[in-house]
Amino acid sequence: MLRLLLGHPDVEIGALTAGSNAGERLGALQPHLLPLADRVLADTTLESLAGHDVVFLGLPHGQSAAIAQALGDDTVVIDCGADFRLTDPGEWEAFYGGEHAGSWPYGLPELPGQRELLRGARRIAVPGCYPTVSTLAIVPALSAGLVEADVTVVAASGTSGAGKAAKPHLLGSEIMGNASAYGVGGSHRHTPEIVQNLSGVAGSRVKVGFTPLLVPMSRGILATVQAPLLDGVGEAEVRAAYETAYADEAFVHLLPEGQWPQTQSVLGSNAVQVQACVDERVRRLVAVAVVDNLAKGTAGAAVQCMNLALGLDEATGLSTIGLAP
Repeated sequence: MLRLLLGHPDVEIGALTAGSNAGERLGALQPHLLPLADRVLADTTLESLAGHDVVFLGLPHGQSAAIAQALGDDTVVIDCGADFRLTDPGEWEAFYGGEHAGSWPYGLPELPGQRELLRGARRIAVPGCYPTVSTLAIVPALSAGLVEADVTVVAASGTSGAGKAAKPHLLGSEIMGNASAYGVGGSHRHTPEIVQNLSGVAGSRVKVGFTPLLVPMSRGILATVQAPLLDGVGEAEVRAAYETAYADEAFVHLLPEGQWPQTQSVLGSNAVQVQACVDERVRRLVAVAVVDNLAKGTAGAAVQCMNLALGLDEATGLSTIGLAP
């Protein structure tokens, strides 16, 4: 987030706050942020956050509501956590536990009709990284009525999706040369968010089977999304639906036919690359999309939403240029 904001022409960075790292120099923790290296992290309190035009929250789930409620409507609050993404209290309680704090406008402008809800919004919930890439992979087909409401998602993510806390299974000696599944059987917390997104587009509940994979790279997600095709739907209809859906989107790019997304193409950028085809043997749509989980998957999306909330050009401070190699 700070890397992107440092390059934003209309942003002045105010208070930097933390939890257990409060009191430390930012440069000791994030040495790549040289312009902010000597800034000392403050405690995450209302006093530290008051008086800002925009506040970004990146807190453990269940902790954003109290701060957001204390900040007035004169402050735009953009939550990068999960607290306000889900509209169904039952789903929140089942996957996260505790009391549901409510729902805010959902920060995925590329969803049909969503951009208008974000313009001028004072509270925005940034999507999860898996829901972002999975949703954008299949939305054109659902929106055009080309597939059944039965979607399978298999998505491989780099280790930064788990944060920076030390975990034994994320040690270099454990992750290098190894790939593993987790959150199998519909237990991953992003499952209801994907269901919510796709059901809203389809107009009825969509079944979603979601299996996340952990792979040995630091960042990026590659999602393969499949759904049964309706009778009579072919390659031409699928291609036309995706071309129409993303023709005017600044950050979602449908690749030329025959070219498939790869994570290195979007690293460090706010771009999403998508490709789709028809598997005629089994009559299924196969769509593949990639995203940088730390950029368009979280922080880039937050900046994009800030731009909309403040009436700025949506792409200000954001790039579609990836880092390769």
